[in-house]
Amino acid sequence: MTYKHRPIIDTLAGYKQGKPAPTSPGRRTFKVSSNENPFEPLESVVEAIEERSLVHLNRYPDMQGWAVVERLAKETNVSPGNIVLGCGSTEVITQLVGLVSGPGDEIVYPWRSFEAYPIIVAGAGATSVQIANLPDGSHDVDGLIAAVNDRTRLVIVNNPNNPTATSLSDGDARRLMDAVPSDVLVLFDEAYFQFNTDSCTSVAMDLFREYPNVVIAHTFSKAYGLAGLRIGYAIAPEDVVEGMRKVALPFGVTDVAQVAALASIDAYEELSDRVKSIVSERNRVVSALRRQGWDFPEPYANFFWLPLGAQTDKAAEAFVQAGLSVRVFGGEGIRISIGETEANDLVIDVCKGLKSAGL
Repeated sequence: MTYKHRPIIDTLAGYKQGKPAPTSPGRRTFKVSSNENPFEPLESVVEAIEERSLVHLNRYPDMQGWAVVERLAKETNVSPGNIVLGCGSTEVITQLVGLVSGPGDEIVYPWRSFEAYPIIVAGAGATSVQIANLPDGSHDVDGLIAAVNDRTRLVIVNNPNNPTATSLSDGDARRLMDAVPSDVLVLFDEAYFQFNTDSCTSVAMDLFREYPNVVIAHTFSKAYGLAGLRIGYAIAPEDVVEGMRKVALPFGVTDVAQVAALASIDAYEELSDRVKSIVSERNRVVSALRRQGWDFPEPYANFFWLPLGAQTDKAAEAFVQAGLSVRVFGGEGIRISIGETEANDLVIDVCKGLKSAGL
């Protein structure tokens, strides 16, 4: 970069979107690189968009999204003052980081984890303190606790963790909360919590009702299947929400997204069946890979993680050749989303071939 700018930006890798399905004439290919819901939008949601929002495209949306906020408040049994919307959960995380931190401040979070964290922190001018995950891909809670100091403005935990799909236990979450000063916020990023079947998992809403410094990030992108509309929300103490709204992107959540979110909440029972189907497929894939001899963290999201180390790029090519796009982390591993049944069958076949080849 030849123009004047902040040098830290030069050190960022930049967020990389999951690659589209490979092009292969005469053969169906699949994108399993972005943890997207493989089901098409619900008919009731599409109808709601057509009937209630398309006629208002010439008007700005309700900037606070009060209809959605009030509905979410009712669903979660909190005050509307505890909820703020954003353009996906990524934006509410950006709001929070921008609210609490700036130059000289530190944000503590696990690594590897959500790739947007270092970008968001750098954008605020703060410093990332990355705590390496344990060998099984889970959070090093002791390391997170030890990293907190007078400069810490936020601690982030990701449950289930992206990309390793590991779950944070309730005991570890409470140990963290008990150790972090009450004037330092702790963000529980729960983008995939609907898929978390771990009986011992932390439930951030329980912690929110017990601790004064808990913030929760949720999204409509994954279980609800609204990734293309970009709507998420945070649940936080009212004074935190007030501050987040001050730094939020004006009119960032479209009317279309708000209408779709309300319709999706109405259709939650149907969406819940889809979540159960994805979990069932995840379990089927995991069982097949375990029988092949694969060793990887037990997944509690709509994806799983293959820690392939130096063999990552070689394995990634095999997936591409089979017509599958996966999320590749060079030298570390591959994250694979649970997709359509046919896509999942292909994943099983590719993994079988890789194992036979000695990976």
